[in-house]
Amino acid sequence: MIVVLSKNVTSHDKELIRIYLRDRGYTVRDQQLGDDEVIGAAGKGVVDLRELGLLPGVERVAATSKPYELVSRETKTGDTIVSIGGGNVKIGGSRITVIAGPCAVESREQIRETAETVRESGAVLLRGGAYKPRTSPYAFQGLGMKGLEYMKEAGEACGMPIVTEVVSPELAVDMKDLTDMFQIGARNMQNFELLKKVGALGKPVLLKRGPSATIEEWLLSAEYLLAAGTKDVVLCERGIRTFETYTRNTLDISAIPVVKALSHLPVIVDPSHAVGIRAKVAPAALAAIAAGADGLTLEVHPRPDDALSDGPQSLYPEQFEKLMRDIEALAPVVGKELLRTPRPNSGGTISAVFSETPAREHRRKTPEPLQSQVVAYNGESGAFAEQALMRVFGEEAPRIQVQSFRGIFDAVLEGSAAAGMVPVENSLAGSIHENYDLFLRYPDIAIAGEVKLRIVHCLIADQRADMDSIAIVRSHPQGFAQCRNFLDKHPSWVLEACNDTAGAVASIAREGAVKVAAIAGAAAAEVHGLKVLKEGIETNPLNYTRFLVIRRRNAENTGTFVCTGPVPERPTKASLVFSVPDKPGSLFACLKIMADQGINLSKLESRPIQGKPWEYQFYVDVTIPEKDGAFSRAMEDLKGHTEDFHFLGAYRGSL
Repeated sequence: MIVVLSKNVTSHDKELIRIYLRDRGYTVRDQQLGDDEVIGAAGKGVVDLRELGLLPGVERVAATSKPYELVSRETKTGDTIVSIGGGNVKIGGSRITVIAGPCAVESREQIRETAETVRESGAVLLRGGAYKPRTSPYAFQGLGMKGLEYMKEAGEACGMPIVTEVVSPELAVDMKDLTDMFQIGARNMQNFELLKKVGALGKPVLLKRGPSATIEEWLLSAEYLLAAGTKDVVLCERGIRTFETYTRNTLDISAIPVVKALSHLPVIVDPSHAVGIRAKVAPAALAAIAAGADGLTLEVHPRPDDALSDGPQSLYPEQFEKLMRDIEALAPVVGKELLRTPRPNSGGTISAVFSETPAREHRRKTPEPLQSQVVAYNGESGAFAEQALMRVFGEEAPRIQVQSFRGIFDAVLEGSAAAGMVPVENSLAGSIHENYDLFLRYPDIAIAGEVKLRIVHCLIADQRADMDSIAIVRSHPQGFAQCRNFLDKHPSWVLEACNDTAGAVASIAREGAVKVAAIAGAAAAEVHGLKVLKEGIETNPLNYTRFLVIRRRNAENTGTFVCTGPVPERPTKASLVFSVPDKPGSLFACLKIMADQGINLSKLESRPIQGKPWEYQFYVDVTIPEKDGAFSRAMEDLKGHTEDFHFLGAYRGSL
């Protein structure tokens, strides 16, 4: 049982609550659960919950049927998001977080080389063992504190927090200042004195499941950590011991959805220890992501054949790089985004230098100071644009709602928002031309990032409604179009168009309408307290919307745009707009320039030029090659072969 205390509770009130619970047979402990101060009551005591709830200082009482009260989703319905290393790295929510590194720190050079390699491929947390519990007393057992110092140095150089295993309560205090996250290994999952000591230190903890532990035993070990004082625990499934001998362990994929239903804590998977065979790690990793894991921890070594520990299951750098690309491609399918973080000394900045074109509209204004990382989007809370925003900037990102797409550009230009989230293309309905045209009207705005969101439509209604009570359905016209087959089965329903899907849901909540439903995403139902009558009603499940992150160009250098935030520094994609002279072969000449420099086109679309009947311009998305100078040379050549050349931005493209 959890007693949530009111914000103004006094010390005297807290002590009276503790005495009340102890007198009735409970063991009590103080705990901080998110922003709430709580008292946990465990044991077989008997209490009248109504009487307890009336005590001074009690805000509410949460009874749970689970023995792991603090861990249970009955106590906290929302997902916990664990922050590590000052907040740049988060595990949980809409992101997939990848931890990578060697099984053991073998030397200063080895851990630095590995850190640079995995960072380059997209890992955001560095793993490695300074102390290695081994079955054989003669096996390599790590470099101890010296190895941890090497690891900390490598992590700081590459901008990566570190996670390492702690093997004894005595070492925990010594390791505290050198590690960003403690790992409790599988062998120590039920070392309760270690759990209590590490939990009391208050640092984030990665808790691995023991090889013979049940899910309940695993969650009870997490309960020890939370009860001792830490509020940040990540569960790690790493395979259990079965009669199968071909793999090192048996990866319990089913544990992922089971645990996520039972607990609010994030769950990641260690496929390296689960299968123990290098060639099988990638398939197991992708299966874990498909099953709902919040991340992965992977063993990577620059030379696995020479590794002093777990070489056969350690990935080669090129295998890890390919796996990261596969994860990035899979992430949107499961409604997530691969987490990437800024590198040291970059502030997450990426820049590209190209000449700026004259403004057609909205000449440069003197901006107001930027609000730190505030992001603007169009629509009500729960809109698909807000979901895309959270994928890139995180669930806790400050944001503002505006009433139109143009309002997003205005907010960014004037400085009331640091960035904006703009939809530009749907895989079924095509381009949103209004927003492409806005880039030409706002030349001081540039593209800084991209995210592709799978659109899953639901029929949403009041809690009292059912399918038989519905007479009217509201949504954006695109929502109706994308759910045509479902709507055709209910010809009596009256369709009412709204400005956005989440707005349709909000209107039902405001009116308390029972006979009205909306077509929107499930997030909108949760935000507005409604229920999903039917999920996945879109005609085509391959329904994705592409959103662009926009930011203001650098005011000091009119030829440079600078993007700050959770965007890696090397752009992989760029967007351009240009027109060509009215003569044979002019478009071919432009395409040949890009082909000669190894630049691949991913989008080419013509649009009428406003105010010039029967004249057209081309919107182009291209992949930026890794070859030094190739992209810049191509852009310079293009300017000489085009008219009205606009460079919209270089950014990291979604796969």
